[in-house]
Amino acid sequence: MGADAVLEGLDPEQRAVAEAVRGPVCVLAGAGTGKTRAITHRIAYATLTGVVAPQRVLAVTFTTRAAGELRGRLRRLGAPGVQARTFHAAALRQLTYFWPKVIGGEPPRIIDSKIGLVADAARACRLSYGRTELRDVAAEIEWAKVTQHRPEDYAAGVARAGRRPPADVIDVARVYAMYEQLRRERNLLDFEGILELTAAVLTEFPEVAREVRDQYRYFVVDEYQDVNPLQKLLLDAWLGDRRELCVVGDPNQTIYSFTGATPEYLLDFTRTYTDAQVVKLVRDYRSTPQVVRLANGVIGQARGQAARRHRLELVAQRPDGPEPVFVEYDDEVAEADDIARRARKLIDEGVPASQIAVLYRINAQSENFEAAFAAAGVPVVLRGAERFFERPEVRDAVVRLRGAARAGADAETDGMGLIAAVRHVLAGAGFTEQPPEGVGAARARWESLSALAQLAEDVAIADPGAGLPQFVAELEERAALQHAPTMEGVTLVSVHAAKGLEWDAVFLAGLTEGTLPIIYAETPEQIEEERRLLYVGVTRAREHLTLSWALSRAPGGRKNRRPSRFLDGLTPRTSTPSPAPVDRSRRRASKGPQPCRVCGRPLTAALERKLGRCEDCPSAVNEELLIALKQWRAEVSAAQKVPAYVVFTDATLQAIAERGPETLEELAQIPGVGAAKLNRHGQAVLALCRGETLTTASGLQD
Repeated sequence: MGADAVLEGLDPEQRAVAEAVRGPVCVLAGAGTGKTRAITHRIAYATLTGVVAPQRVLAVTFTTRAAGELRGRLRRLGAPGVQARTFHAAALRQLTYFWPKVIGGEPPRIIDSKIGLVADAARACRLSYGRTELRDVAAEIEWAKVTQHRPEDYAAGVARAGRRPPADVIDVARVYAMYEQLRRERNLLDFEGILELTAAVLTEFPEVAREVRDQYRYFVVDEYQDVNPLQKLLLDAWLGDRRELCVVGDPNQTIYSFTGATPEYLLDFTRTYTDAQVVKLVRDYRSTPQVVRLANGVIGQARGQAARRHRLELVAQRPDGPEPVFVEYDDEVAEADDIARRARKLIDEGVPASQIAVLYRINAQSENFEAAFAAAGVPVVLRGAERFFERPEVRDAVVRLRGAARAGADAETDGMGLIAAVRHVLAGAGFTEQPPEGVGAARARWESLSALAQLAEDVAIADPGAGLPQFVAELEERAALQHAPTMEGVTLVSVHAAKGLEWDAVFLAGLTEGTLPIIYAETPEQIEEERRLLYVGVTRAREHLTLSWALSRAPGGRKNRRPSRFLDGLTPRTSTPSPAPVDRSRRRASKGPQPCRVCGRPLTAALERKLGRCEDCPSAVNEELLIALKQWRAEVSAAQKVPAYVVFTDATLQAIAERGPETLEELAQIPGVGAAKLNRHGQAVLALCRGETLTTASGLQD
């Protein structure tokens, strides 16, 4: 591709970015404005016009998927030699290369998670922390390290930041100090240590700095509003006294300050580089004018001098769509039930389930939605689990598929179509046509392999001539981009985890005071970050957007909640009325966390709440009843031509077999047994619980 061709198809602002091939450059890019397109075309244009050689460019971003997307786009634009990496990947590559030269000895082992080492440190300090506390203390140590606070000045740093530590501040400092001691003794390195040690090597060894700076002379940093002090320390070490730096970010999407990220580097860029070119991208190609208008309204109320100085007013480029819908509900159960119904309606109207998302402030809010969507027979996908291509069963399957592809004509799959060949290989990894009984690890492994089998079908449809080599190439490209196969289901995800994603339809739920803004957001800065969080949620929607809140937590509770202050002046004079009450006997109205019926411990995991007990507590399951229930479910699913989980999930059947309900009221108390399923299958399930043999396949009431 020629240099001039790279500029074709760019809007005026994107073209201004592409032509600004000399730094320093600051790109303020609003949501949906094509920032990735602009910066990749800038890099390609600079390399194709001879401003810089591709191998001298380092593009830095925050996720492996984003880095892979940058590399893929740059290859297509004719700049395949550009290095696009995360901060950690770039630092680890350099540290590994220079370690034998300047440090020597056995290199440290990289740890993926701090929790195990934090647990050891806590025990050494004679402190007892539960699983949740260990996770929170690990996150606190991470914050301390990225903000460059040592154990001895951690307490002072917390006070200055107005931060609430997860445990006694002195105890956290002690655990932090012991964590560092154990890490050094065991020759371990965490992710923060990778950055810190790389920066130290560059600072202390001039010959290393010269070599790195000779290699990389042209820097681009994406999502610059999320840079933390430790990352900035490394970036400055890379740059030295040079000025070839292009940063891209959106101050309106600064939502990670709790992890140590700060927008100050982006907001103060023109003070650091007084001659910097500043380009604003404001043409929104993602959302309809109605969604954009609401997003501008949310962020337009932001307070503070910096917010006013760097405000980006988005300009919609898409045709008109439906107005955002605002709905007030009596309680959270009604909210979840109605959102599930609305999602079901969208699916019936042709919106794919994978293009619908429910966004909430905290992960604990997912419980009601999981139950409501199960009752509505709509599959869901919970985001936030480990990355798909890093799962052991997926890695094993990819190795097997790669081996079969290399074997070529001699493989057992020779002569098969792609779909059959992939399923044949996956069978060797444990894949079966029917999912395994029960819940847990076996079912999770099956779901992963099933997703690969489904992806083979998608590839075969798109390219009927594709074989195993083409499929493996597709997998490898997706792995590089961290682009997991689409799991067909409505996405349930926190707003923080939704950043960078988009859907045709978005439900923003739980918009009440105390939830958004969260109750512990007290300072003006914390409140403004919560406002930006709502802005991020709104801008995830392409066309359909529903915003909702509930006046009470549980059915029958006091209706003393208020809608989020961020909605003031934005909601229509009359919001969409709450739907008619539904039969909620299936939901618990108790206050506080549900206790385990065996040991009494509060239940937090969704599966544990469904079973009514801790996963490792003794199970009183009626095995004969469980077998009968599963046989009945298989007959019903076959008769209705629906997947088995649409009738009842394995976890729900297990809960029924453990509790042995005798009445419809008792059956309704089990999560996953919604009003519709209670009416359709209730009598049949109770008959099975009584030990009766059903004479019909379904035993349901139509």
